[in-house]
Amino acid sequence: MIALPDFPWDRLAPYKELAQAHADGIADLSVGTPVDPVPAVARKALAAAADSPGYPQTHGTARLREAAAGWLRRRHGVTVDPADVLPTIGSKELVAWLPTLLGAGRGDRVVIPELAYPTYDVGARLAGAEPYAVDGLVAVGPERVPLVWVNSPSNPTGRVLPAEHLRKVVAWARERGAVVASDECYLELGWEDHPVSVLHPDVCGGSHEGILAVHSLSKRSNLAGYRAGFVAGDPVLVKRLLEVRKHAGMMVSAPVQAAMAAVLDDDEHADEQRGRYARRREVLRPALERAGWRIDHSTAGLYLWATDGTDCWDQVRGLAEKGILVAPGDFYGAAGRAHVRVALTATDERIDAVVRRLQ
Repeated sequence: MIALPDFPWDRLAPYKELAQAHADGIADLSVGTPVDPVPAVARKALAAAADSPGYPQTHGTARLREAAAGWLRRRHGVTVDPADVLPTIGSKELVAWLPTLLGAGRGDRVVIPELAYPTYDVGARLAGAEPYAVDGLVAVGPERVPLVWVNSPSNPTGRVLPAEHLRKVVAWARERGAVVASDECYLELGWEDHPVSVLHPDVCGGSHEGILAVHSLSKRSNLAGYRAGFVAGDPVLVKRLLEVRKHAGMMVSAPVQAAMAAVLDDDEHADEQRGRYARRREVLRPALERAGWRIDHSTAGLYLWATDGTDCWDQVRGLAEKGILVAPGDFYGAAGRAHVRVALTATDERIDAVVRRLQ
């Protein structure tokens, strides 16, 4: 049996019950799950492709791969061959299984950010490898590692890694034969800082060798319920992942592939959704600051990384007593024990309720 940590969200259940007891109901800012409508363009494409009795293509349709490549080029200045795009069953699935798919195992250490989405840690453990949470690669020394994860904009902190930093990570990994996997699911949600993809020429020097970028449509297009993501980058690595995924039956359904292609071709709905999150952020951040919280990093993404200087669980309880549920920072690593993660993924009405309760 593989030793896995307890599922972190189960520990939050008593505080959720406490928040639900508030007279005006819970304002749930804990899990970053979308609450806004699925774009009409996605629902239309899904319905049109609903008569799909045959098996879908593991590699994805040419239409989907071309749409993904076009989106990367149009929105992020990244040029990839459509053949080097591979759809995934959401991005969390790939984060969890990438070390295994790349052949990491016992005796290997997978480098993950010091503050990180818990699935990076779990993915290393599922492969039989050891997660190594560290932000400075100097600490790794001469050790050869199979995989280095980066996440920019960060979940939970909203920190953006500049192109110069990413360039150093890529150079370090190439010298040691490591793969760099960049989780970029919040790439279009830059606020004070402008995130850059690891596949951008300013980072990779025009070569995608040893690099994979992981993308999700859960936040950009409210498709969390569709489980819609993709990975792109090094042609050799993408081909390797494709072959393993064919054997494992890891396929995105054909109707979902059609919906993915439709939303990747459409920027209007994404800009509208970005505007919704911007408005929520503009009222929630100053409300937290007036109430005594300091916001660290949080220059991009869907979360505010907040602290009032006390233990994260004390902050969770204090906010739950006001009917506000947030995530404790230690879900994301020991370095987060003085912070809470506050999500922007609630309706305008619930965000306004939080602002009133914080006054």
